[in-house]
Parts: sequence; structure tokens; C-alpha cells
Amino acid sequence: MSQTTAIVILLVGFFVMILLRFPIAYAVAIASILTLVYQGQNLALVPQQMVKGISSYSLMAVPFFITMGVLMGSGGISEKLIALADSLVGWMTGGMAMVNIVASFFFGGISGSAAADTASLGTILIPMMVDQGYDGDFSTAVTITSSCEGLLVPPSHNMVIYATTAGGVSVGALFLAGYLPGAILAVALMIGSYIISKMRHYPKGEPFSWKRFLKQISTSFWALAAILIVVVGVIAGVFTATESAAIAVIYSLIVSVYIYKGLTWKGVWKILSDCVDTLSIVLILISTSSVFGYCLTLLHVPSLAAGWITGISNNPIIIALLLNLILLILGCIMDMAPIILIATPILLPVATSIGIDPIQFGIMMILNCGIGLLTPPVGSVLFIGSAIAKLPMEKVVKATLPFYLCMIAVLMLITFVPSVSLIIPRLLMG
Repeated sequence: MSQTTAIVILLVGFFVMILLRFPIAYAVAIASILTLVYQGQNLALVPQQMVKGISSYSLMAVPFFITMGVLMGSGGISEKLIALADSLVGWMTGGMAMVNIVASFFFGGISGSAAADTASLGTILIPMMVDQGYDGDFSTAVTITSSCEGLLVPPSHNMVIYATTAGGVSVGALFLAGYLPGAILAVALMIGSYIISKMRHYPKGEPFSWKRFLKQISTSFWALAAILIVVVGVIAGVFTATESAAIAVIYSLIVSVYIYKGLTWKGVWKILSDCVDTLSIVLILISTSSVFGYCLTLLHVPSLAAGWITGISNNPIIIALLLNLILLILGCIMDMAPIILIATPILLPVATSIGIDPIQFGIMMILNCGIGLLTPPVGSVLFIGSAIAKLPMEKVVKATLPFYLCMIAVLMLITFVPSVSLIIPRLLMG
């Protein structure tokens, strides 16, 4: 059997099905099965690899983190984090844009999802910004781009998926690695927002008040404490990532129902039902991607891809730029989790061969995928933002162009300055 033909069946078949709008899990599974049939392999490998893909203790953290984010996001947390951000940066020119960005940084540390961030904060902040004189397309662009901070700020279930797929990468180190890039991304977006706000004469908010700020800190403390439970617990070695996620779910339930009282028990059962729907999609995708990964290994695709990429140039800078370009293109046509599951085994060996640390590459991959969530034709966060604002996608994309530049600048900084990602893990974990 021709190896080249098998690779064509696997990769070309997969991308053709993606372009035909097959669900990702189906595209991955069908392409893998067709390849195994062509290779004459026993199809019993398919269920074996699917079970193997989800039989991971570390992956148990994913459903817990998703559940925690949904509970906190539905429990009245959004309004409190917006008020905290307003007390901190609302006094600046373009104050509500700054509030949007800082609130996303806080909320991202709870939800870990750009889509959840946009849906929860966007429904409040976009109408609020428009009422205060901000253009609708600008308000939407700020909301969707700042939501990507939540992908970098822990706890992020996508980091857990990457750590599991990469193998041997510490979840705690990845959590720590995301803080500084997430903060730099927030600052870059704030600078872009400030310049645009100055040019368009957008308003300022109320003057800064320590009294108001401290009051909002005390109100938001219970929400922010969830982040401390997860991150500090994992880093200090008190919990594993899975244990901390399970504890965080119980804590989120207590805070949402009994402290903030944004949820009733009836609402909790509905949320848990929705979480099961989401988790079933994620776990099916992980299991089918495990079969796909087996086929990639069987056909030696990672080593072939490494040879192809390094054959273009021996220059590490060119190779690093090419890796980013590949991830950005994949982000335009695929969702985040499939990219992490499929591209990591192929591209990580290339990245490490030019001296990029696996943790640094993980942060690069997550930001690239985040940018992909904002780009047509399959940018889910872009669609959510456009739907909330009731604006054409083309208008939102045009308003987002300056913010794409800010995000690309941060991506280049992460790529070529390793300490941006690695300094905090090295200081705290060695």
C-alpha cells in the first residue's frame, strides 16, 4: 500500500469534509477509518484508540473546568466583574472599552472560554457602550478580541487538552505561563482602544475612587477566589489539576447559589444538563482525534512534516513564522480543540527542534487559535459577537482590523521572546 496515498486519504479527505461542513468529529473519524481500511488495518483499532484517547486522569479536569465556568458565568458574576473593572479603569478616555478589556481578563480566569466570555459580557457591555456613544462595530470588536484573554489566563481547559496531547507538559506550568502573555494582550488591546477612542472622541467614565474600588474588590472577592483555589492549589502541589477543578466546581456552586444568589437549584440542573451536551461534543472529539493521531503516527506524518518545514529553510525565525502561519490558517477553518488535538503531534516536534520550549509553543498555539476564533469563515466568536450586536459580520471584521494587529504583535513577542511565557513558571516552579 502506498504511504503517500494513505496520507492523501487521511489529510485531504479530512479537509474536504471540513469544507463541506461536516461536523469536525465526523470528519476526523471518517478520514481515519478510510485510511485504516486502505492500509488493511483491523478496524478494532478504532474503538480501542477512542477509549484510549479519553482514558486519561488529566482529561477529567476538562469537564470540571467547563462546568465551573458555566456555573460562575450564570451565577451573577459578570455584573460584579464589570463593576470591578469600571472602578479600576473606567476613568480613562474610552473608559468603557477599557472596562470591557479588563473585565474579560477577570472573567477569562473563571470561564476559560472566549465564546462564554463574549456571550456573557457582550450581552451586557455592547448595548451599554452603544448607549454611551460608542460605535456598535467598535464595541463588538473590543468585546470579541478581549475575550481571547480568557484562553491564556488560567484555568483554561484548552491548556489541559494541550498538556495531555503534548505529553510530559505540566498543567501547572502552562497555567503560570499564560498570565504574562494574557496581561500583555490586555495592555496591547487597551493601547489600541485608547488611540481609537482619542481619534473618535469617545467619553471618559467617573473619576477614579479608592473607596469605590475597594468596595468592588470586596464584592468580587468570592468570584476571584475561585481562580486562587485552582491555580495556587495546583502550583503549590496541594491538588492535581483534576482535583482542583472538582473542588472549584463545588465552590462555584456554593458561591452562585448561596452567596451571590444568581442561581436557583432549578437553574443549576438546567446548567448541568447544558454542560453534559457540551462535554459530550468535546469528549467525542477527543476520542476520534485519538484515532486520527494514531493514523498520523502510523504514517510517520510528524517526521515528514518536520522534514518538509525544515526543508523550506534552516532559519529558525522563518520556521517559527511558518508555524504561526500554519496555525493561523487552520484557525480560519477549524475550531480550537481540534487544532490542538490534531496539530500538536505534527508541529510540536518541529517547534522543539528550533529551540522553542513546549510550554512556550503551547501559549503560541492557544493565541493563534484564539485569533482564528475571530476570523472568517469559521470564527465562532466572531459570529457570536455579530449576533449579539445585530451587525453584519463584514462590518465587525473591518472594525476588528486594528485589534488583529495588536494581537499579531503580541503573538510575535511570545514567539521570539521566550521569557514572556517562561519567566513566571521558571521563577515559581524551577
